[in-house]
Amino acid sequence: MWIGTWLFVPFYRVHVHHLDRVPAVGAVVLVANHSAMVDGPLLFGLLRRRSVFLVKQEMFVGPLGWALVRIGQVPVRRGTPDRRPLMALLDVLRGGGLVGVFPEGTRGSGEVEAAQHGAAWLARSSGAVVLPVVCRGTRRPNGARRRFRPRVDVMVGEPLQIPAGGGRTGLTTGTETVRAELARMVRELDQVRSTA
Repeated sequence: MWIGTWLFVPFYRVHVHHLDRVPAVGAVVLVANHSAMVDGPLLFGLLRRRSVFLVKQEMFVGPLGWALVRIGQVPVRRGTPDRRPLMALLDVLRGGGLVGVFPEGTRGSGEVEAAQHGAAWLARSSGAVVLPVVCRGTRRPNGARRRFRPRVDVMVGEPLQIPAGGGRTGLTTGTETVRAELARMVRELDQVRSTA
């Protein structure tokens, strides 16, 4: 956890809620909202166990690309059908590991208005639990000036189980379960932040 707190101290005031909910062992699909480029590195640094995230292909260049490969991250081409990244994550899960996925597929407002099927498919295929995590405060509001050490909150939810089977309908239901829980947690965290 020290990486996720100390590394970002010069830039953010990070507050983490319910980190104890992260399972210490076993297969876990961490799903998170995504509103800023720093979300992935922040979550990676906060976790107390090794994790493998899907990272956009464009990041795998130069020294950063070398570092991402060395720490085991998996490149993904957005908008292009390619099962290889999902199969790589499935191997990690079958070995009892933790993988991280941003179901929205790209950065946005972080409200989780839509989600892709990858996370639910991974959970169903591996029997892994789904761990919802939301982050607020990393995205600078449109039109806002540069902020000095803004408050960032990360909230870990209760692990969810996505039922196996059910074909395409079951996958759609599982995906909506993930999306709805993340959206609910965003609203909850926004409420917490409004009273902080």
